[in-house]
Amino acid sequence: MSDHNWPSVAAVICSRGDRAVFLREAVESIVAQDYPGRITVMVVFDRAEPDESLTELGAGPTREVRVMLSDRRPGLPASRNAGILATDSELVGFCDDDDAWLPGKLTGQVKALRARPRALFASCGAVTMYDGWSAECMWPKPQIAHADLLMSRVKEANADSFLVYRGALLGPIGLFSEEIPGGFAEDYEMLLRAARHSPIVYAHQVGVRVRGHGRTSHFTGDWETIAEANEWLLSTYPEFRAERRGFARVAGQISLAWGMLGRRGAALHWAWRAFLANPLEIRSYVVTALAMRAVSRSWVQRRLNAAGATS
Repeated sequence: MSDHNWPSVAAVICSRGDRAVFLREAVESIVAQDYPGRITVMVVFDRAEPDESLTELGAGPTREVRVMLSDRRPGLPASRNAGILATDSELVGFCDDDDAWLPGKLTGQVKALRARPRALFASCGAVTMYDGWSAECMWPKPQIAHADLLMSRVKEANADSFLVYRGALLGPIGLFSEEIPGGFAEDYEMLLRAARHSPIVYAHQVGVRVRGHGRTSHFTGDWETIAEANEWLLSTYPEFRAERRGFARVAGQISLAWGMLGRRGAALHWAWRAFLANPLEIRSYVVTALAMRAVSRSWVQRRLNAAGATS
């Protein structure tokens, strides 16, 4: 592949303007990619004043950095969509404003996409950096099928690793959902939607660095959002009914969320549905124990925090 045949890439970074040092590191990691094609870094500010100084991080005509203010509703999915719509690059990737792309990430993924001409979407492995330790996360197969995503969240496909044909985001796949409650699991929902059209190509390399902030996430304890978003997923993706373990997993998350809110009726309803789909779904038993006051909500929360899980 000659230099002029490498597709142009836009890397969308969304920021609320509160992590300036990390944001610059993210931009620099993309500008420094050893990729022969053109890269445009689109830094989208969500309800924050754009930092124009970031444009100085560009490096000539093949490494441009732009900044913009999102003109869509607040939140990460809408900000990503604003960045997608503002670029004309052939491929679009994403990076959180406190993460980074590692050397070779882009070249490896583009080669993987080009090796499968019908593919629309690629991912790769990630390393999460915690205080004093790190953990690599890698999918063992060359692709992620829709059935894989129904069965599992597939955390090996981090949003920082997404690389998608822009035409697919404007066409058959669609933009990030701005309807999913609270934006919870919007990256998972995008994978589900993309894999309906063709499997996700997986480049077997650690291509992104994710900064871990303790063992909790932005959604930890936001039980109502977690319950409503997962109910939305089951309603939007009826395919879950054919994958019993996957349905039980999501139903179990819903039951636990309602249980942690003290909504006993809703919690037991979803726990029963989870149990019927898969008697091995442990959340149905935890919720039953919660309803019987055999365990406390604080006990459950401590175990979730220890596992680094939201639900």
